[in-house]
Amino acid sequence: MTDDAIDNDNARHHDKMVKKKAARDKIMAGKTIEKGLLIIHTGKGKGKSTAAFGMVFRAIGHGMRVGVVQFVKGARHTGERALLEKFPDLVTIRAMGEGFTWETQDRERDVAHARAAWEQARQMIEDPGYAMVLLDELNIVLRYDYLPLAEVIEVLRSKPASKHVIVTGRNAREELIELADLVTEMEQVKHPFRSGVKAQAGIEF
Repeated sequence: MTDDAIDNDNARHHDKMVKKKAARDKIMAGKTIEKGLLIIHTGKGKGKSTAAFGMVFRAIGHGMRVGVVQFVKGARHTGERALLEKFPDLVTIRAMGEGFTWETQDRERDVAHARAAWEQARQMIEDPGYAMVLLDELNIVLRYDYLPLAEVIEVLRSKPASKHVIVTGRNAREELIELADLVTEMEQVKHPFRSGVKAQAGIEF
């Protein structure tokens, strides 16, 4: 390519980016609302909790106080929990579950743990000291009717206006999706588990 052709390409690219920036600035100028969000991560793909904890780490970086309640994954040691416990002034983390429902095989016990976890979650949501609350795997609990959906919806609907709440887990209920501000569905394309690879530290936990 000749120098003139390169110069022409660079000039076209510059003009294109100038127009793109002007259009982007116009869009951004109309975004003036600041509010606490209800965020849902659902779907069959991996990464729902991982993405949610990414938001938690980001919030900590801004000096925001965060509450985390894990409804299912309480039995296994996880890297994110080990890291968050190093920030006791900014993070309260409660691992309240005993594992997935097919591991416990005891509905009454699962319901009791779900209720105890929800009471912790409700207190965090209502406490003005927390800027963000993560309800990890709450969707699983709601899927199996371990908590009344109407009760959960009412608490989330009446949360403090500036508070962010993140809910993770497969099979998010439609009522929750309707209430949410941001919903992301993780789609599984390929997973090493199907090739015989077990869950590994630093990847799954």
